[in-house]
Amino acid sequence: MLKPGKGVLTMVLYVIVTASAFAASRTLTGIVTDTMCGKKHMIAGKSDADCTRECMKSKGSWTYGLAVGEKVYSLSGDSKQLASFAGKRAKVTGEQTGNNVAVQSITSAP
Repeated sequence: MLKPGKGVLTMVLYVIVTASAFAASRTLTGIVTDTMCGKKHMIAGKSDADCTRECMKSKGSWTYGLAVGEKVYSLSGDSKQLASFAGKRAKVTGEQTGNNVAVQSITSAP
């Protein structure tokens, strides 16, 4: 039988471990895009960077994104900073929850 103090401690540890499994700090490298176009930009005659910026100006339900291989992660953070990396390869560090990354830092990547 568990003593009341041990039960509470066990529950607190369980919550901490579970929460950390859902939001983990991670570094990803890819191309900054938008989640509407993803890897394939659709505005004819525009560069990937210009298309990303145009899509973000129209501001539908999409966000800035990071294309990594075949996957596109949604990015949240400073829109002006993300716009400056549009169409460029970047290294993004942030808290990942599922397909979303809350950007803590973004730098140019080779």
